[in-house]
Amino acid sequence: MMERFSNPVLLKELKLRFRSFKSFSGLMFYLAVLCLFVTGFLLIYTQFSGTGFFKPSDSFTMFAGLSVIQMGLVMFITPGLTAGAISTEREKQTLNILLTTTQSSSQIIIGKLLSSVAFLVLMLLAGLPLYSLVFLFGGVSPSQLITIFLFYLVTLIAIGSIGIMFSTITKKTIVSMIATYGAMIFLGGITAFLFFVGLSMEQMFMYSGTPQPNATPFSPISYFWASINPGALMITILYPEMASSLESVVGVSIPVWVSYLIFYVLITAFCLFIAIRKLRANMKTNR
Repeated sequence: MMERFSNPVLLKELKLRFRSFKSFSGLMFYLAVLCLFVTGFLLIYTQFSGTGFFKPSDSFTMFAGLSVIQMGLVMFITPGLTAGAISTEREKQTLNILLTTTQSSSQIIIGKLLSSVAFLVLMLLAGLPLYSLVFLFGGVSPSQLITIFLFYLVTLIAIGSIGIMFSTITKKTIVSMIATYGAMIFLGGITAFLFFVGLSMEQMFMYSGTPQPNATPFSPISYFWASINPGALMITILYPEMASSLESVVGVSIPVWVSYLIFYVLITAFCLFIAIRKLRANMKTNR
């Protein structure tokens, strides 16, 4: 029974990844960036206060800044771990051997993805001692920390799936990494730009005709761009009042996290489906 759920690809990838010096040097760099931010934040705020005290409001500011930096590092590191999962095997000419084993395409793809996700989860857990300083000074509830980490988990799995898909359908690792980082730029930056453009166009249409002082704004397209943007969701998690402001601006009462979760779950399922279907199809065309 256990053999049906065992994944040799996952076990091999975990051993190779966690024994690699590059992995732990990357983890050291990740923690060094967070430690520099926390140390600098504490020194600056205690010096500017003039009393040496650290208020709970300042602690929440540190928590918000730490969360944003950690999210940026996750979005920067995840494509590098997953975009070359299959293309590297193809470039090393070991993919043919891997496909001749008894492992199915789904086991290979899921094993590659979960090994990367496991290392990223380790990075998130390694940063928990820094978050403990926030609870030491107060100002942040445990529910906010749990929500932030769940948000990280959903996002990194989706980004990892996108990287695995591009790594499967492209033959070169550099092309896969460019495509994955391009997708991150779209989700993180271009969606924010389209959100503000949509709001501006909606306001132009509203005030171009007869003025209606009691008119309720309704912009589902702008809401969609905001709901799939990781930065927008993080802002609504850190500052719940911003969720109410967004609802009043776009006229959609659905919470942002609901649409975000649905969209990224669908993206994850779609990317994994394409990767599994195209894994052996590409091999047939390359022979």
